[in-house]
Amino acid sequence: MTASPRSGVSAPSLAVRAMPGLFVFLWSTGFIGAKYGLPYVEPFTFLSLRFAIVTAILLPAALAMRAPWPRRPREVAHVAVVGLLVHAAYLGGVFSAIDRGLPAGVAALIVALQPLVTAVVVGPILGDRVTRRQGLGFVLGFAGVATVLSSKTAAAPGEILAFEGFGPGAVLCAVAALLGITAGTIYQKRFCTELDLRTSTVVQYLAAGVATGALALASETMRIEWTGEFVFALAWLTLVLSIGAISLLMLLIRRGAASRVASLFYLVPPSTALIAYIVFGETLGPAGAAGVAVTAIGVALVFKAPGPAARRAR
Repeated sequence: MTASPRSGVSAPSLAVRAMPGLFVFLWSTGFIGAKYGLPYVEPFTFLSLRFAIVTAILLPAALAMRAPWPRRPREVAHVAVVGLLVHAAYLGGVFSAIDRGLPAGVAALIVALQPLVTAVVVGPILGDRVTRRQGLGFVLGFAGVATVLSSKTAAAPGEILAFEGFGPGAVLCAVAALLGITAGTIYQKRFCTELDLRTSTVVQYLAAGVATGALALASETMRIEWTGEFVFALAWLTLVLSIGAISLLMLLIRRGAASRVASLFYLVPPSTALIAYIVFGETLGPAGAAGVAVTAIGVALVFKAPGPAARRAR
């Protein structure tokens, strides 16, 4: 016997329905938090401190829960590689790009191309067939990013390519972040799906912390201005993003709502652009806004699940 719709027993609660949108919002604020804190610290110093705090929180929690650790050195190495790609390379690229002047909304837009790159470029390498819809999404996604970047170009004497407030190096850092999250996601699915998430996360953050700490020692002054703004940004990125948002994602997966998270993920760039406008006054202009919309449509085409007829056709 099923509960009637009016009883609300079988229907998802309002909180559960709001979780995917909340996750997207929280993920969007990661780019905002980076820009908010970077005036007071260099990027790799910022990240190494963030990873150290997260590891110090998650390690005792994993030990208290008696979570199983990777037993073989090869498993530990695989998890460490994921940490280097997903955390050190991805976040290192994003933080470096924003530190070099790239607007937070543009950084979010570039790394949002990850599902397009995975589906269209990496998919065939792994034996996956690229559909027409995915191909169209890929073209639209990159066309949207190109439109946004072209709206930010500025004439500069003696420079072939110049943008308003940032240079090509900032864009390359964002591209490096895109490649890092793409490679890390694929690597994790290929080698780490059977390992415990709690202990794997500790190993990932530990590896990323060592890598970013070494880069900070080699290339930065490691000076920190302990202002209220920096402390707030650090606390937000550490507790709300690295712990809260990831825990929320795991809860969504457990409740079977991961598909809704994926389908809403294309809202991260416009969400970030809106928050960046409110907090920092970042503007994209009509052409930039159109580029964000085109990219969102492109990513949505890749995320959209095929209908029953399409599945039968396969």
